[in-house]
Amino acid sequence: MKFQNPRQVYGETLLELGRENKNIVVLEADLGKSTMTVLFEQQFPERFFEMGIGEANMTSFAAGLSLTGKIAFTNSFAVFAAGRSFDQIRQAICIPGLNVKIVGSSAGLSDFGDGATHQSVEDVAIMCAIPNMTVLVPADGIETRKMVRKMVEYDGPVYLRINRHDLPDVTSEAEEFVIGKPGLIREGRDFVVFASGIMVSRALAAAEELAKENISVRVVNVSSLKPVDEESIKKLAEGVKGIVTAEEHSIIGGVASMISFVLRGSGIPLIPVGIDDRFGQSAHNYNELLEEYDLTSDAVVNAVKKLNGKKEKMNL
Repeated sequence: MKFQNPRQVYGETLLELGRENKNIVVLEADLGKSTMTVLFEQQFPERFFEMGIGEANMTSFAAGLSLTGKIAFTNSFAVFAAGRSFDQIRQAICIPGLNVKIVGSSAGLSDFGDGATHQSVEDVAIMCAIPNMTVLVPADGIETRKMVRKMVEYDGPVYLRINRHDLPDVTSEAEEFVIGKPGLIREGRDFVVFASGIMVSRALAAAEELAKENISVRVVNVSSLKPVDEESIKKLAEGVKGIVTAEEHSIIGGVASMISFVLRGSGIPLIPVGIDDRFGQSAHNYNELLEEYDLTSDAVVNAVKKLNGKKEKMNL
């Protein structure tokens, strides 16, 4: 299985797009070596703006650049890109619908060493709540590359959530990425797991394990959180005995909330796997945190088994 680092893929793709489109400009908040915008800076210093530790200012600056016809990419850790800049994103970018791309790097718990202040457990919820905002969460490096290119084609605000660590490739190079469309990664008849980001690979591992017990699990990559094709979600949930959602994000306001809303009234039981109503914390390594917060394939396996043991449906 091939692994790629989404940050590296993002930086390389942004550089490629910079060569193709002179209207692309990049703004950074003192983290270029981490977000990998340093690659763009080295090639196009005249189109790179180092804004220092001033994310709100950076966001407003990007809004102004977009009004001159530029395609502006703002970059910081996700907790700052989405949180510290919320007011500017809402007022200056999303209300007028400006063509600004906000990239939240080191998302979720992936910045394991810096603790709660640097770990974005709620960024997707914040961004999904803003009208006019498109929210994307790639499952791997392949999808990251496709999303960045699609962001340039799309005219309007986009939030892209990027993990800090190497991720296994789980999507196909040949398949086109379409904003709003969930992707069927694995067929199954008994249960369906709607997953995003790093949890897609864990959902696939869980499905493999459950197949040994003759439990067939469908795995769906929900990489476009907003907008989402509701009819596709409903179709992918047809015929199953239960649903599991899996995300490296709070179970409030992310995949679990979106799937529950789309399938409201269906009567299909649902169990969320994600971060409970709590902040992150420091750890020795990323896997240690994922274990602590039950963001594992075992957690998905246990959720499916719990659903498999239910005799009555519960209302969403």
